[in-house]
Amino acid sequence: MRFRPLRASSTQGAVQDEAPEIPEEMRAIVMDAPGVPDVLRATTIPTPAPVLSELLVRVAAAGVNPIDAKTRAGGGVSGSIDEYPSTLGFDFSGVVVQTPYEAHPLPVGTEVFGMVPFPRSCGTYSEYTVVPTLSVARKPASLSHVEAAGVPLAALTAWGLVVETAHAHEGQRILIHAGSGGVGHFAVQLAAYFGAHVTATGSGGNLGWLRELGASVVIDHTTMRFDEVAGEVDVVIDLVGNVYDDTGTRSLRVLRPGGLYILVPTGSWSGYADAAADAGVRATSYKVAPDGGVLATVGRLLESGAIQVYVDHVFPLAEAAAAHAELEKGHTRGKIVLAVTEL
Repeated sequence: MRFRPLRASSTQGAVQDEAPEIPEEMRAIVMDAPGVPDVLRATTIPTPAPVLSELLVRVAAAGVNPIDAKTRAGGGVSGSIDEYPSTLGFDFSGVVVQTPYEAHPLPVGTEVFGMVPFPRSCGTYSEYTVVPTLSVARKPASLSHVEAAGVPLAALTAWGLVVETAHAHEGQRILIHAGSGGVGHFAVQLAAYFGAHVTATGSGGNLGWLRELGASVVIDHTTMRFDEVAGEVDVVIDLVGNVYDDTGTRSLRVLRPGGLYILVPTGSWSGYADAAADAGVRATSYKVAPDGGVLATVGRLLESGAIQVYVDHVFPLAEAAAAHAELEKGHTRGKIVLAVTEL
């Protein structure tokens, strides 16, 4: 593998002399077109170069999210991919190897975690990634890179849902569907942390765990009709939509008049807004923003033990297709993570 001299971005000064050399090419997982998991293949591609305020990070681990699988299959954000082959991935944990200037607050060698703006940039199923400075935070010291890589997209989504949209507070009643998944297990914990009374749906094997995470009421969606037992709630955080058992439509029945329905999965219910209006409740969709400041707050909660991340499966980078196949089974507790490089 050839190496290029370490350099700063084109408009900035030289980077620290002690910074490591950066290879011209890197290992990555790419897809040449959307399709089944096996369209993901391992290859080498040019290592990206940061511009202006961006950081170059050597990736230790990358999170695998439902939006990745949807995009790979031709949904998700696939319509915004400009060219193929394309490298998927939003989440990462790793080490800064290049900064925009010498006195940058995240110097070379800093362990960070965050989200990249895929598909505007190369994804994180790769040895190196370029990321805006404001989209990262220092990795919590108590977390391994594998654990930290499972946090950013899921936890930031949960924060946006629970804190910024639902405004979780003492005594509020929140129903969270798919509470044991990546976003769900953070949403349950954050809603409970801020004092809400949490009802969570999940499969039978996860009910005890959901209680441990902070759910006051747990409902086995395989044996019980949640709309018959949940009672009246103030907010529904729907991580399923109408793609399964009319979950969205039935959720409107348990909301109090004027309550809030939040739909998360893209393409899971096109008519939610009209249905909510007819039911006399409010409704909104949600899209996550890669906010490093919020991620730093999440990091402090993780460091303190107030919340936790659960990683269900770890796959080597070369087995990204197997990771997608596992994710699409729909039984993941917490997160799936790709181990990319040893740091």
